Amino acid sequence: MTAVLSGTNGLLQAYDYQVLTTAFSYTFAAGTQVLVIDPAGTLATGTITMPAAPADGMTITVESTQQVTALTMSGNGGTIVGSAVQLIPNQPLSWVYRTSNTSWYPVYGGAGRASALVSGTAVASTSGTSIDFTGIPSWVKRVTVMFNGVSTNGTSLIQIQLGDSGGVETTSYSSGAWTSNTTNANATTGFIIHGTNASAARVWDGAYTIVSQDASNTWVSTGMCNSLNDNSQSIGIGKKQLSATLDRVRITTVNGTDTFDLGSINILYE
Repeated sequence: MTAVLSGTNGLLQAYDYQVLTTAFSYTFAAGTQVLVIDPAGTLATGTITMPAAPADGMTITVESTQQVTALTMSGNGGTIVGSAVQLIPNQPLSWVYRTSNTSWYPVYGGAGRASALVSGTAVASTSGTSIDFTGIPSWVKRVTVMFNGVSTNGTSLIQIQLGDSGGVETTSYSSGAWTSNTTNANATTGFIIHGTNASAARVWDGAYTIVSQDASNTWVSTGMCNSLNDNSQSIGIGKKQLSATLDRVRITTVNGTDTFDLGSINILYE
């Protein structure tokens, strides 16, 4: 912790500089008002606890130079209004304390508390029958699946499946897709991205967005993709209610046996 009393500038805020690692746990010490986190790279998880005996009007600021993907905040006996669920690089967040109702109120950076797009790691879709993205945080309300030149060795429809702590769910989807406005298909095993895959040579580019509809773990999907090699365009929509909180996404085919042989797939979530 560093505190400075300057004859010119007066009392400056006490701050703490930390090089933290994943799963860190940090508690503000008495008198510390600013936390600067400077990790070597993205941190998957971390916990920040407010000071134990804050004064009325005290302001706390948190800033990280790297992404903290899943952040837990504790009021240490107080209530945090607008608690942060992640830290976005170089976007500080601040709260002010009100003693009469023991509450911390956001005063800076509120719009960024859970709005940043977090990118997954692109996976080559050049082998295997399915591609999984796991570890999606519980606060996520929107997931976008992106297809870059994706192809399989067969003609089964490509589909997106959702999952939770119980695993990937493969039933009770309401899904439909159309290709070039002439061919349509429906599926209950996942969100299909096209109405037909007439040739194994088709190579698909596009994006499908899956959005949380309400607190009942209901998700709706919509998106478009295009196969330039035979000038086919597709649009798909769907709905699925999960048994629990979303934490994974799988891309596979309806028959489950066709193998990916070209391109890459990635996700964004927020």
